[in-house]
Amino acid sequence: MAKFLVVHPVGKELTAEAATPFAKALKANHTIDAYWIGSRYAREEGKLYCEFDAKDAESIRQVLAKAAKIAGELPTEGIYKIELMINSEDFR
Repeated sequence: MAKFLVVHPVGKELTAEAATPFAKALKANHTIDAYWIGSRYAREEGKLYCEFDAKDAESIRQVLAKAAKIAGELPTEGIYKIELMINSEDFR
């Protein structure tokens, strides 16, 4: 499976409490083809960056659509396949 980064423009006021319903809906609706790993929030940019393991971008869109039916729509700016990952531990 490939890694993907999903970018959500959510504004500069996101809280953990506000994100919880959608996070729970994502977790409840992941599939063998798309699995949510975790998210990082950049308040200054007003964007939420979510990491997925997935077969393809369409599989992620399907999981997002199912979660939206439960927790409401989360705007998506883009879904990007991660082509290269570099870890600081690789350079010890």
